Amino acid sequence: MSINAIPRRYAKALVGLAEDPQRLEQFGRELDLVGKIFAEHRQLRAMLVSPTFSLAKKKELLADFIGLLELSREGRNFLELLLQKDRLKFLNQITADYHRLADEKAGVERAYVTSARKLNKEQREQIKAALEKQTGKAVELQLKVDSSLIGGVKTEIGGKMVDGSILTQLKRMEDTLTKG
Repeated sequence: MSINAIPRRYAKALVGLAEDPQRLEQFGRELDLVGKIFAEHRQLRAMLVSPTFSLAKKKELLADFIGLLELSREGRNFLELLLQKDRLKFLNQITADYHRLADEKAGVERAYVTSARKLNKEQREQIKAALEKQTGKAVELQLKVDSSLIGGVKTEIGGKMVDGSILTQLKRMEDTLTKG
């Protein structure tokens, strides 16, 4: 089995457990929380994926860890299954695949918008409405500020990038002028 197929299979199974949009969101938040804690506490993750510790010790550690979090029963069971099957090492890929599959199931498209300055509510709503009209799907904006753009916005949605930043326009003008 391909390395990429393993996380996809687990993500697909978790998406299948979610019977409604609220559960889809809840499972996604739980995966994000566990991933964030693993990133902040690398020793915890290292111990849980290390072959040098016995499965019994890992189960005990995971049970203590899960006890501190307010995870759903399904979330707890899912983490225990990942530990049992030695798949916790794939948690980041599982989480990424989960979000992609959950968005597909919910009919949501994520748009990554980078602007030179913080966008006000009206600007965000205009961008969101235009993208929803273009894609025919509900759009969730992920906003980022990058002052090096000088002005304008860069938008990535569905694997396509539209760069309307002043920085890029200036670079194009420079290329045109240097080429003659």
